[in-house]
Amino acid sequence: MFVYSSHYNPNVTPQTEKADARQVENNECGFVFQIDDFKRLERFLILGTEGGTYYAAEKKLTRDNAKCVERCLSADPKRAVDAIVDVSEKGRAAKNDAAIFALALAITIPESSKLASAAIPRVCRTATHLFQFTEIASSFRGWGTNLRNGIASWYEQKDERSLMYQLAKYQQRNGMTHARVIRLAHPNLGDNSIARWALGKDTGERKIDEKRTYQASGALPDYLVAFDELKHCDERRTIELIEQYKFTHEMIATGHRGSAKVWESLLPTMPLGALIRNLGKLSSVGLTGPMSVTERAIADKLSNQDALVKSRIHPINVLSALRVYQKGQGDKGSLTWTPSRLIVDSLDEAFYLAFGAVEPSGKRTMLALDVSGSMSWPQNGSPSLGLTAAELSAALAMVTARIEKQWCVVAFSHQLIHVDISPRMRLADVQRAMSSISMGGTDCSLPMVTALKDKIPVDVFHVYTDNETHSGSIHPHQALQQYRKATGINARLAVVAMTPTEFSIAHPDDTGMIDVCGADASLPNLLAEFSKW
Repeated sequence: MFVYSSHYNPNVTPQTEKADARQVENNECGFVFQIDDFKRLERFLILGTEGGTYYAAEKKLTRDNAKCVERCLSADPKRAVDAIVDVSEKGRAAKNDAAIFALALAITIPESSKLASAAIPRVCRTATHLFQFTEIASSFRGWGTNLRNGIASWYEQKDERSLMYQLAKYQQRNGMTHARVIRLAHPNLGDNSIARWALGKDTGERKIDEKRTYQASGALPDYLVAFDELKHCDERRTIELIEQYKFTHEMIATGHRGSAKVWESLLPTMPLGALIRNLGKLSSVGLTGPMSVTERAIADKLSNQDALVKSRIHPINVLSALRVYQKGQGDKGSLTWTPSRLIVDSLDEAFYLAFGAVEPSGKRTMLALDVSGSMSWPQNGSPSLGLTAAELSAALAMVTARIEKQWCVVAFSHQLIHVDISPRMRLADVQRAMSSISMGGTDCSLPMVTALKDKIPVDVFHVYTDNETHSGSIHPHQALQQYRKATGINARLAVVAMTPTEFSIAHPDDTGMIDVCGADASLPNLLAEFSKW
């Protein structure tokens, strides 16, 4: 008897063919679903496009995402600007660059320009952010009213101490200075002595333009007087000023930046982000010696979850710092150091703590990691972070494994294997184990297909992938439907996207599937909440 269904079954479609009329072709000639513009906007804000992807050059990927940002801003200006602010303000992205770029685009579009102007102080929290935004916005357009007012409000909304801190700590970036920006934006800085100092003149008057002149009024605040002294005083006086005014390492004279005593005086009030970025320097000057007071103090700061969350320390930045610190030398320059075991352990723990409190879902979870060739590309499109998408996927999966009681880890490309890794291992060991796996083509249906074949009870599949699936004989969403039907388990699928493309294997009509962004600091909580539904 001839069996027609052996040649065609609408519920089993090769990934090189459409299983749904809405599917689009990905970069590997497989068919997947296309996410909407606002979902892609979120991916762009969190992942960025620096370095491109395995398939798309940086320029093309950036242009495609920029066009998507513009469409969102025109379609629903408030929703788009709110999304930019949300990702930036909550520290959901490892870098603020994409949000700053998107906000600069927003101020050029009439429908969103005023909203973007009001959002500048929220997205550009430091002067470095402000200079970056100003440079980009200036290249897009002239200095209109909304741009001028938004930048002026950045200065005007700060209290005197916060303003002086920003003026002293971040003095210039890529040719942008406070003097230049102030002359263009005309902010009302209140104490005119601070305005004069920012413009490079401490006394008398300084004409900014034909409309405004800052007149001398009162003495320069002690903070700025002390900062000016800091530029040329000796080591002893430098330490005194640091302790009195809480100056940061960026403010001290170059000649004192190799002093262990100066760095030790900086430690008590050093911002957590600065501490993480300068661990190599602290070790190189001798402050992380075994069982030393300073080593213990640094480790305690790194292990403070409240401080990590409050400081918006992104877990990926911790992971990147851990990778560099363990090597004992920077990726650039000649700085070397002997890594402290305690600091390495503290950084390892800080990665998990930086996600904040995560409630377990209590569900049986399969953590499925795409290790195909394209996942070997630098994560986040950002070579500067030093992490591949596959390495980051493994680290992120360990966050879930750490809180859940029932879980397993598998790795897949054109075939699937069970992986013997766990959160009890150091993150570096987890990443090494993943990088040793042979890579091939991509078949995102394998986690569901294998779970059905091997009779593994799974409540929720977490699939970390770039969505470039193409080599399977069945689409992932079809494989999930088959698993549900055969097992009676109403299993869910969370697709964790690791690249800023428009692709997803999640079926848009299936409420048991969700598409989330892999580099999102809120990822573990999002996954746990979805799993509980």
